[in-house]
Amino acid sequence: MARKPLILALCGVAAAAFLLGQNTFKHGPASSYPSVQTIGKLKIAAVRYESDTDTKQAFGKVNPNEYGILPVLLIFENAGDQTLLLDRMKVAYQYPGNEVLPMAATDLPYLMGVKRPGSGPKYPMPIPLPKKKNPLAAIELQTRAFGAKSIIKNDSASGFFYFETRYRKSAVIYITGIREAITNKEVFFAEVPLDEPTPE
Repeated sequence: MARKPLILALCGVAAAAFLLGQNTFKHGPASSYPSVQTIGKLKIAAVRYESDTDTKQAFGKVNPNEYGILPVLLIFENAGDQTLLLDRMKVAYQYPGNEVLPMAATDLPYLMGVKRPGSGPKYPMPIPLPKKKNPLAAIELQTRAFGAKSIIKNDSASGFFYFETRYRKSAVIYITGIREAITNKEVFFAEVPLDEPTPE
């Protein structure tokens, strides 16, 4: 009889691994995207996810644009000979006359009117009401968010930044604060366009 719980547990682990594999998100190298900038040995690509087709690859059924959130994937490839520090990196979405800073993925659910946890007394409802699912609380939005603090040599890092805005023509992702680990010298700032290059 002791085998049964073990078998059930193993089946549960296998099922979770299968579902995780089904939801794996993959992207190409930075150079495979039209919006890419090279600074020395560092390549940075910025990819906006706007259409349902694009967002489905990363977030499943949720298209954050329907709720006023533009996801932008940033891909960093460090071909240099030293580690780059990203802990002081600043990222902004800029278009003529305006600048939008990214939102933390953990703050996204509160855009849907969800109250933040408070310290006051809580009074339970006499009859529990069914909770409406919050699309901006989707786990994919959390797990796909950019979180790297450094990039070692010959390595890469990637993840999404979330901006409370719509896509605008001539918009760029403006990046500052990337530093070399040994010298602490700041790498030259980057302006990565989100528009696809116009064919000549």
